[in-house]
Amino acid sequence: MAGESSLIFITGGVRSGKSRFAENLAGEWQAKYSGQLHYVAAGQPSDQEMKERILRHQRDRELSGLHWRIWEIPRNLSQLSIVLTKNDIVLLDCLTTLLNNEFFHIDWQQEQVEVSKRIETKIINDLKQVAQQTRALIVVSNEVLGAAIPDEAMVFTYARILGKLHQAIVKEADFAYLVEAGVPMRRKGEVSP
Repeated sequence: MAGESSLIFITGGVRSGKSRFAENLAGEWQAKYSGQLHYVAAGQPSDQEMKERILRHQRDRELSGLHWRIWEIPRNLSQLSIVLTKNDIVLLDCLTTLLNNEFFHIDWQQEQVEVSKRIETKIINDLKQVAQQTRALIVVSNEVLGAAIPDEAMVFTYARILGKLHQAIVKEADFAYLVEAGVPMRRKGEVSP
């Protein structure tokens, strides 16, 4: 995925501080390369908790002092690539929400393995397309695989796809971080940017 552009993967538990870390890191890249900051919000205000989470993220971005161009893209991330330049920094928050949106927008009447592979391929290809057009693509994701997975076919399928996406992205990433209790730990790559 990378080349002259960089792919950065950031994961952690819910409310671990990963989004704040990702935003600060994007600001560092922007300061170094003078590109436009793009924030891709994949969340949709489907319930009260999600509405509150979206509002909290919006407030955090406003207080950061960084100038973001905000994109609300719940699916089909590749459409963003046509407006990007080679110095732009893109932050996708978050992969788990993007996967959720793709996951529940597909016809599950076909074989689950085939559908799962199609979702994985689509998301990876969309990420590649965006990454190729930017200086840095920062992908934030939730680490949900450490908890017990209920014995429910759809939940298991979702967790399996997410795990495969995490592995594929980290394999291609220049930098990978795990954030716990607000503390980022670099797991792959040299000091960035």
